Amino acid sequence: MPEGVGEVGRFSTDVLRGQLPAYASNIRPFSSFFHGYRGVTRLRSTKSLAVVAVFGLLGLAGCGGGGSTDADAAAEAEVAVSDDPCTKANLPVMEAGFLTIGTDSPAYEPWFKNDDPVNGQGFESAVAYTVADRLGFNSDEVKWVVASFNSLITPGEKPFDFAINQVSITDERKDAVDFSPGYYDVNQALITIAGSPIEGATTIAELQGAKLGAAVGTTSYDTIVEVIAPTTEPAVFDNNDVAKQALANGQIDGLVVDLPTAFYITAAELDDGVIVGQFPTEQVTEQFGLVLDKGSDLTKCVSAVVEDLRADGTLDGVQQQWLADVAGAPVLLREGEEAETGLLLDLEE
Repeated sequence: MPEGVGEVGRFSTDVLRGQLPAYASNIRPFSSFFHGYRGVTRLRSTKSLAVVAVFGLLGLAGCGGGGSTDADAAAEAEVAVSDDPCTKANLPVMEAGFLTIGTDSPAYEPWFKNDDPVNGQGFESAVAYTVADRLGFNSDEVKWVVASFNSLITPGEKPFDFAINQVSITDERKDAVDFSPGYYDVNQALITIAGSPIEGATTIAELQGAKLGAAVGTTSYDTIVEVIAPTTEPAVFDNNDVAKQALANGQIDGLVVDLPTAFYITAAELDDGVIVGQFPTEQVTEQFGLVLDKGSDLTKCVSAVVEDLRADGTLDGVQQQWLADVAGAPVLLREGEEAETGLLLDLEE
């Protein structure tokens, strides 16, 4: 038996049992053996460390017998971790083996179904699971946490790997959080109750004397202030549930929400709900993006997945499945504008 092989065999037996014997401290070649080897970028556990040590020592013990074998190469490939930072094993997720996703509660339709993001139904739930799958996580490896809309867009450590919650990408928000590329292009719309003073309005100017409202911190509120510029201070609500109740009670004349939400609220949640119209698309299209911690090490990998899903048509397919009923709404015209088509259709057209 070659000198040292018996000792290596005894060492390998110990470490494969998860034990590092005292004499291991005297074995020095391990660190130098792997120093600079690009394939090994991270060792996730003591057991992994031990296994790599065994193969390293066996390789050293056999040096006198000639070159490396196919078995040696296979062993090295098995224990080496890919240097691709976007492989599942290398992703710096909050909890090893799981992807944690945040969204608000309640989780509204048509973005989610039955206030349950876990079921994979609704556009945003489906998008979240599709992104997770591309990152290497199956549905059982996805965990959901509640995070209020306001907490998503303010600075501070987040309790999720990424969040999905109809968050529009803006330069101001980019100062506080990271965004993926847009996964949905969206227009803002105005809804009201049949018989209200603004039912039948066709221009933005007709809305300026109305009492309007929107959820706090949203681009819907920004639309009221910047596009409509009403003479009355807009009402601000904690969420759309409170806002639509205020509309139903006559506390406001109209509520601004994104277009798919407008269709859902008027069709399923409000008696006599009416879509007044949608606002013209600006030069830069408003988009929803996934939210990540500012400077997150996951941002590049998540962004690459969203770009791929958009490029290969997967996002279009998810949109057709869950937002196919969003057909279009009249465009509210600015002063001096004339209706050309009468309709601005959503992405399906």
